[in-house]
Amino acid sequence: MSEHIPLAGVIGAPVAHSKSPALHGYWLKRYGIAGHYVHLHVEQVDLEEVLRAMPKMGFVGANVTIPHKEHVLAIADVVTDRAALIGAANTLIFRADGKLHADNTDGYGFVENLRMNADWDPKAGPAVVLGAGGAARAVIASLLEVGVPEIRLSNRTRTRADALREEFGAKISVVEWVNAGDMMKGAATVVNTTSLGMQGQPELKVPLDLLSSDAVVTDIVYTPLRTAFLEQATQKGCQTVDGLGMLLYQAAPGFERWFGQRPEVDAATRDFILSV
Repeated sequence: MSEHIPLAGVIGAPVAHSKSPALHGYWLKRYGIAGHYVHLHVEQVDLEEVLRAMPKMGFVGANVTIPHKEHVLAIADVVTDRAALIGAANTLIFRADGKLHADNTDGYGFVENLRMNADWDPKAGPAVVLGAGGAARAVIASLLEVGVPEIRLSNRTRTRADALREEFGAKISVVEWVNAGDMMKGAATVVNTTSLGMQGQPELKVPLDLLSSDAVVTDIVYTPLRTAFLEQATQKGCQTVDGLGMLLYQAAPGFERWFGQRPEVDAATRDFILSV
């Protein structure tokens, strides 16, 4: 008896470090689904050719990571509004009609992580966003979508922050990196979207003296799980949320579309990913 076993994977260059195959493999086993999710190292020059061939090989979709998240928008036949707004895609669906559908679930993963792991009201006050790279785009778009009244943005290279303000509009104000600590006054949400504080990277040295204990503070870095930035915020009495949940929650919509089951993000899922 022949049966079509759905395949999915994560496309990047490099990609061997990705925890996505472990996560999706865990869910496939947990729900008893016949399917596979694999690492796919693909260079930029080969990306379109590979994407067009994948459905013929039994692939139902894929995640996309660095350096392909922006480039894939030009290849996709259908791009969701949120992927277009963010300017990047992380989730691809190969549809039955042969069309390549591109979406971005990073912002969803970010918001869901805060909602599930903190007593968080996005409308409670201004949000501070540190960094202006691809992750910051997803974070800003999702914060605006859930009703944050104002976003204070700072980046080591100011021009990148100014470009995001031009794109996302009047609710964004830009502050020089040397004055980033001033943005903390009255902030209800604080987000580090930079790689500062990640294992092997310099620490994030933004002063938190003006930060209120009522603020919810999150870091999209999850290696280490508890960054020095989060520890400082905890000492200020703030609720803090680590970055691992964003990875887990952004993966769930893709898994559901490819394999037909909405996976649960719970303590067992977290513990498994932390063990690999």
